[in-house]
Amino acid sequence: MDAQGRGRAGGIDPADQWVFDPETGSYELRLDQAGGPAPAPREASAAKAGPAAPRTSPRPPASGRPKPGGGRTVPGQRGTGGGGRRGTAAKATTTGRRRPKPKKKAARKKKILMWTGGTVGVVLVVCSVGGYLLYQHLNDNIDKIDVGINNGVITKGPLNILVIGTDKRSGKGNTGYGDDGSVGHADTTLLFHVSEDRTNATALSIPRDMITDIPDCPTKQKNGSTKTIPGSKGVRFNESLGQEDRDPGCTWRTVEQLTGLKVSHFMMADFNAVKELSSAVGGVDVCVAKDINDKDSHLKMAKGRHTVEGEQALAFVRTRHSVGFGGDLSRIELQQQFLSSMLRKMKSGDTLTNPKKLYELSDAATNSLTVDTGIGSISKLTSLAKELRKVNLKNVTFATVPVDDNPADGKIKKTVILNKAKAEPLFAMVRQDVSLTEAKEKEKKAQEQADAKQAALLQGPKAEPAKVRVKVFNGSGRMGAAQETVAWMQNGKGMSHTTNGGNAAGGKKDKTLLQFAPNQADQARRLAEDMGLPVDALKQTTADASPTAEMTLTLGADFKGVGIPVSAPKTAPEGIQKVEADDENICAK
Repeated sequence: MDAQGRGRAGGIDPADQWVFDPETGSYELRLDQAGGPAPAPREASAAKAGPAAPRTSPRPPASGRPKPGGGRTVPGQRGTGGGGRRGTAAKATTTGRRRPKPKKKAARKKKILMWTGGTVGVVLVVCSVGGYLLYQHLNDNIDKIDVGINNGVITKGPLNILVIGTDKRSGKGNTGYGDDGSVGHADTTLLFHVSEDRTNATALSIPRDMITDIPDCPTKQKNGSTKTIPGSKGVRFNESLGQEDRDPGCTWRTVEQLTGLKVSHFMMADFNAVKELSSAVGGVDVCVAKDINDKDSHLKMAKGRHTVEGEQALAFVRTRHSVGFGGDLSRIELQQQFLSSMLRKMKSGDTLTNPKKLYELSDAATNSLTVDTGIGSISKLTSLAKELRKVNLKNVTFATVPVDDNPADGKIKKTVILNKAKAEPLFAMVRQDVSLTEAKEKEKKAQEQADAKQAALLQGPKAEPAKVRVKVFNGSGRMGAAQETVAWMQNGKGMSHTTNGGNAAGGKKDKTLLQFAPNQADQARRLAEDMGLPVDALKQTTADASPTAEMTLTLGADFKGVGIPVSAPKTAPEGIQKVEADDENICAK
């Protein structure tokens, strides 16, 4: 008999399947089998069918016959002439039967409790099953690539998410844009850096046509083996993906080599991702300062503000010939405007409080993105999202890695080269969590107070170079950095009591750190001044050290060579192109 057959017409209320258990204080789903014992404390009702049976007796079969299929037995129908004694386990609720007269209020109250419990129970079961199926659906959506680096979700320390937009022309939604069948290169690349304290974030756009060096890349093959693809010197950055079967792990390693930042994870999206995500959030607001009719991207847009999604959104982020100087750098500005607006839309109340939009966004994101194995599940992506959402949108800045035209190109400029004079200070700021966002007055004052407190360590007398004692450890990731530094200290700075400690324990470090005792503060000040150490690179212990004890200097990834200050500037170099994510007044020229 189906569930409906066990309803009121069959003598059993559906709510009776959810029974309050006084031992646990909660409702439980009970589907007792025919002939099985009926524990008295957990029964909510029973049929009135003659003399009361003992608690351990089986339920009387309906019409004297067992129920087909061996399911729960339907209690026998009450006669119309003689009532018999009322059963102790339950009361009949079949339509047309008389209800017992005693304790009407108590019975009604009990019935309400049972219906409430039954409703809550059914909702919980449906939600848990639906939630599981949704979880599995979203989990199955995710594509992941093993790049040989399996980082867990980072909840402490800085986060660096490499976002790669590939121009592949294969797969759903990616054909019809020319060059069909292309495997795709690193067409759009951003390194999204979140500060250790989650107060600010910087997204660095890396021009695809920038000439750089690509390192050797260990790449996982389909058969499980690893093949090392040889590096290339002086090639376009976008060749770090797709060219010679390079995977996103190669772009990952190229970015680390370029910026000195340790990448945590990657996310890769294609053309279809832009279309799907822009539609999922209900469109993205953009602005152009002039009429645009781009034959290459097929973007036709009048001057002013617009909401774009789908094909039009893709055309917007692909446009370059009709804006700015008509090159990739102008297109990057459009992309930064688009991403800033999309972030605002994603974090808006209209999206976060709308279940339909949230589902569509989750479904589109998991369907469109390819990620590394470290975040290749819904639970891991959720953990990552919790870290990212801690950052206030007003403290998120998009900036373009500074470049110059490549003089090797001649008259026709096709590529660019890194402007090291501007790029290195910018990278240093990001490595040291210095926000590019213009600080509001209150936040600026608080930061100045914190900086002043730390800077007090540098105030006071400085030891003579010959009295500085320090052991140098190499955690920079650059071979020979410790010995190079020791030689520079001894020969160039007169610090004869310096020694090489070898490689730092635990491998590569993100930041340079000088540890010293209170009675070594004058030595620390001398060393900090000569090396250009930032105030947060100084760590003073509580107890004094012996007169001949050495300080400990551990070089980190922010160390770029002797004579180059480790400390980052407080403001971005002049001329850096940047966009603040909460600025709604951006309009592409």
